[in-house]
Amino acid sequence: MAKAIDPATVPPRDASGYPPDLQAKIAGRAKRALGDLLGLKNFGVNLTTIPPRSASALRHYHARQDEFVYIVSGTPTLVTDDGRQMLQPGMCAGFPAGDANGHCLINETDKDVVYLEVGDRTVGDSVVYPDDDLQASSAAAWTYKRKDGTAP
Repeated sequence: MAKAIDPATVPPRDASGYPPDLQAKIAGRAKRALGDLLGLKNFGVNLTTIPPRSASALRHYHARQDEFVYIVSGTPTLVTDDGRQMLQPGMCAGFPAGDANGHCLINETDKDVVYLEVGDRTVGDSVVYPDDDLQASSAAAWTYKRKDGTAP
């Protein structure tokens, strides 16, 4: 049976697996895991809010998972190796698996940014964070390590 929900009723998840010294970059970010609540298994869907002067994530790229974002409200700045681009509501961006062009959204405005984030759940993915001393890999759950392989 199909299920429908009101995203406003989904409790936000503001925690991340990042080590404490890197969490300040995403302070206040809140993800509502809509896909999980709807029982989706093959891809995730999050409705994410970024408060002013915060970011969606550390700038990163995935080895095996595709990502897609759709801007609902606000004007975030997309940061990639190609530079900075201000996005408007209704714009979208895609990040193919294996493309070593790291990305993140930064909210440099005084209003919240809300966007829809969709990503697949390919097993055995890894993530590179080119600007930070961090790497991640997934098996059953995400594991974070410093670039030298030590625990954060």
